[in-house]
Amino acid sequence: MNKWFKFSADGLFAIVLTAIGIYLALILLTRISGKRSFSKMSSFDFAMTVAIGSILATVIISKSVSLQHGITGLVIIYAIQMLVAEARKWQFMRRIIDNKPTLLMLNGKIIEGRLEKCKVTASDLKAKLREANVIQLSEVKAVVFESTGDISVLHGSDDKDIDEWLIDF
Repeated sequence: MNKWFKFSADGLFAIVLTAIGIYLALILLTRISGKRSFSKMSSFDFAMTVAIGSILATVIISKSVSLQHGITGLVIIYAIQMLVAEARKWQFMRRIIDNKPTLLMLNGKIIEGRLEKCKVTASDLKAKLREANVIQLSEVKAVVFESTGDISVLHGSDDKDIDEWLIDF
């Protein structure tokens, strides 16, 4: 327990150098692989973000993982992310990799069983409707539980229909 409160100039210097090194590697790899690296367009994107955070924290704080090992881990994670992004260009791979969006509401009506299937509560749905400034359920054209876990609310006046392309899953 005494080690928790022990201060070492060498340890502090090592953390500073490691943090700078892994941060520079992260910036370089992100520039090479593109903006998609930190998007949350799919569950794989989210997993990558979590993996990167874990690698960064471990490399910076842990004495047992070297900067070189951390950079190697980052390179591998980024390479996997780039391979998955390329594979998603093919319909066959998209079906395997991506979650499909789920329509929760259509034309102001909740679609029976969809909330339970997606593990979304009525309270969650109400909160998203309020967030979208919906004041009448009749305004709601569609509510979509996206593949990322977000909920999108499409609403508007009664005289406008929703473009089918937007809800063609």
